[in-house]
Amino acid sequence: MTAVTWDLASADGSARTGIMSTPHGEVQTPNFMPVGTRATVKTMDVEDLRTVGAQIVLANTYHLMLRPGETVVSQLGELHGFMAWSGPILTDSGGYQVLSLNPKITEEGLIFRSTYDGSRVELTPERAVAVQEALGSDIAMVLDVPVPLPSPKGATEEAMHRTYRWAERALEAKQRDDRALFGIVQGGAEPDLREEAAKDIAALGFPGFGIGGLAVGETPDERDLALDAALPHLPPDRVRYVMGLGDTEGMLAAIARGVDLFDCVIPTRLARHGKALTRNGDISIKRAEWVENDTPLDDACSCLTCRRYSRGYLRHLYTTREPLADRLLTLHNLTYTFDLLRSAGEAITDGRFNEFRRHVVAARARE
Repeated sequence: MTAVTWDLASADGSARTGIMSTPHGEVQTPNFMPVGTRATVKTMDVEDLRTVGAQIVLANTYHLMLRPGETVVSQLGELHGFMAWSGPILTDSGGYQVLSLNPKITEEGLIFRSTYDGSRVELTPERAVAVQEALGSDIAMVLDVPVPLPSPKGATEEAMHRTYRWAERALEAKQRDDRALFGIVQGGAEPDLREEAAKDIAALGFPGFGIGGLAVGETPDERDLALDAALPHLPPDRVRYVMGLGDTEGMLAAIARGVDLFDCVIPTRLARHGKALTRNGDISIKRAEWVENDTPLDDACSCLTCRRYSRGYLRHLYTTREPLADRLLTLHNLTYTFDLLRSAGEAITDGRFNEFRRHVVAARARE
């Protein structure tokens, strides 16, 4: 029996809800993973994460293998003990971060210089699996070769085929039966390559699939065409995860097509830049109009920030660069994100997802 399974709960057209079972608990889908790059979601502790509704978090293989190193993490209780998070954890393979360093890409793997000390580092499909198994995440991702968009079709196709070959090697390298390994569908903005990649990766039998190489600057139409090409060819009883996607409209478009899982830095990064996500559009707390405003960010939001603090106070914290501003805005943005996906799941169960999606998009467009 595989370490991670997914079971359908309800469907409304292609949109669906389900339960993903992992070694550290169940995750209701559709769901969102806050990004905990270095085994921490910036400004949050694990109690904050539970409060806002997080069921699963993401950590980054590239950063953790360099500092403090997977051996240290393993000795300190693997990721769950290290960061005191008892719920499920997914780790990405680190390939996306490495490719921003302009590495040497060979058939064997990636060669690059550490951003911390400049030392030479090699990351192969086998090494990526070994590091993630030492970290102890519930779900590990294969090492893939994403490409920037736009890219020549020839380069996109070459990266797609290499990703497949690396996925085969990753499966051979897998040692832990108590942890899961997900494949990744590449193919850029080329629908025919996305279809081919989905068919090939699906045939390898992974318990779940990431759709990579999106949320990198493509248009919404390009993203949707890529998803439309790939999703019909992935097994309907497996997890479908769009990597790096986290904006409201993008997630709802993906859920409508049958996607289950997301991760993105948008809620936390925007918070640190003074922007709050709300059902009526995004708010820049830096604006002078909030100086004397005594209303919450969103009067329908149940988060601590909206229950307790005014826009005027939040603006004061942000403009004086008090660290509390980042925490309070992050609490709000993550609560907004989890509320959105929970409501999407309820709408699917009730058979009104399309109506729900139209309402959310229209309300935010009125900003």
